Amino acid sequence: MLSPSRSSPIFGPRAAEPAPSAHDRVYRGLRSRIMFGQIAPGEPLTLRGIGREFDVSMTPAREAVQRLVAEGALSMSASGRVATPELTPERIEELAALRALIEVELASRALPRAHMALIDRLQTINGAISEVVQNRDAVGYIRGNLEFHRTLYLRAQAPAMLAMAETVWLQLGPTMRSLYSRLRRSEAPHFHRLIIAALKAGDEPGLRLAVRSDVTQGLKMLVA
Repeated sequence: MLSPSRSSPIFGPRAAEPAPSAHDRVYRGLRSRIMFGQIAPGEPLTLRGIGREFDVSMTPAREAVQRLVAEGALSMSASGRVATPELTPERIEELAALRALIEVELASRALPRAHMALIDRLQTINGAISEVVQNRDAVGYIRGNLEFHRTLYLRAQAPAMLAMAETVWLQLGPTMRSLYSRLRRSEAPHFHRLIIAALKAGDEPGLRLAVRSDVTQGLKMLVA
């Protein structure tokens, strides 16, 4: 459903969005850092340290951490120790299978709405990924890779499914940083070009295969 514009004659001027709460600001900040691999697997976090970093009290820091623990982005021991999870090979394999199921379906649903503007945007993102790869920028690579996929999947118009995909990305974030160091890429992912080619050709089987290969091939290195 389209949102009303600021100049909508029906709804009138749209009020400015309220500033995020302290809890939401900490949650979003930590969530981005975890998803983009800025925090290593098994790295401990403290509420006091989070509070200092985001200039908040212990309460919003604790609320943000509890929310991220519920999403599987952080783990909390019985003693209260908080850290990013160190995923077992079995867990990595499970999450890779989820990516293959969810993201292949999202791409398939996006295909009928894959106009040239979308394809051009994906090519631009892929060009930017090539630049960060050459600079050995792991966080930039992960950010660009997820932007590529999210830009495509938004065209599926399946918000619940996309939210599930993002939860999987969040759980894999620190592990993706480890994966990047193993891949030693020198260019953007090969399968991105195949995804773009399949979109141009309207080739659904080719698109499904390219997405499945892209989201699982690298992770297989971590469970070999």
